[in-house]
Amino acid sequence: MWECLTEQEQSINQHPNRAQADALSALRVATADRHAVLDSGMPLAQPDAGLQHYSDHLHMLRRWLSPLEAWLARYSDGPQGESGLPAVARVALIDADLADPALGGVRADTRAEDDTVWPIAASAAYRWGVTYVIEGSQLGGAVLYQRLAGPLAPHPLRYLRSGAEGPGPRWRNFMLALREGVKSEGEIADACKGACDAFDRILAMR
Repeated sequence: MWECLTEQEQSINQHPNRAQADALSALRVATADRHAVLDSGMPLAQPDAGLQHYSDHLHMLRRWLSPLEAWLARYSDGPQGESGLPAVARVALIDADLADPALGGVRADTRAEDDTVWPIAASAAYRWGVTYVIEGSQLGGAVLYQRLAGPLAPHPLRYLRSGAEGPGPRWRNFMLALREGVKSEGEIADACKGACDAFDRILAMR
């Protein structure tokens, strides 16, 4: 339910410039185990997922994303600069879904949001890694939307829908930008650290 290996990513991984290709392959290797654990542990992983599961899923993501969005908004370089993609107000989409009348009879999760203090001096490469996890999550969301749009109707599933064009074009553009922003061995190591930290925070919320 998180990112999946797309044809575009496979093509980039085969790029003759191995320093660029390695940024993506290294991120996948570094996060593979965490990805597998999270994929099976999210509320919507249940085969009979209903509106209660969707509410739990949204609350979990909100506790994780809210401090991350606030932290990333401090920066204007790297993935938050001109080389990155326009920001998406994902927490606002989550809030709209949680406020939808279709969830009127569903129990709300009242746990506080994540209190992790993200590093103010984080490198752009570290933030590329964190952003890799956030952007990758939308690919899984699109798959979930296809599976749940009917069973959970009339809820519009705004957060999972991710626009008429789907998440594919944005993900392809993100991968191209990441390979330009993360090239050296040190940058790749920083990006992997950021991605692993982002996964670890949401894994701790299960």
